[in-house]
Amino acid sequence: MPQKAWSNKRERQYEHIKDSAKKSGASTKRAKEIAARTVNKERARSGEARESSRTSRQDISSGRRGGLRSGTNRERGRTKEQLYNEAKRMNISGRSKMNKAQLQRAVDRRK
Repeated sequence: MPQKAWSNKRERQYEHIKDSAKKSGASTKRAKEIAARTVNKERARSGEARESSRTSRQDISSGRRGGLRSGTNRERGRTKEQLYNEAKRMNISGRSKMNKAQLQRAVDRRK
């Protein structure tokens, strides 16, 4: 939990989002960042935060937005970071030198 000002509900929300992001293949650092940003935005929208930006208050909620703003001109699927983390779990050698397509093939071959 990054902040002491969070309620028990926000702490649970943070842990849930962090665990979910890690399951999706995000690194621990990235999962913590995603969770903290999401919780802070929800706190701003509900008036719990002392300071908040106009976008945090007026934009659609992060839960509803989901993937609406993710790049629409790219192929859907796992990111290179997610593929790399999966390859790491599978002990695939040479993964650090692989590009996204190579990681995809290596992971798919192991499954």
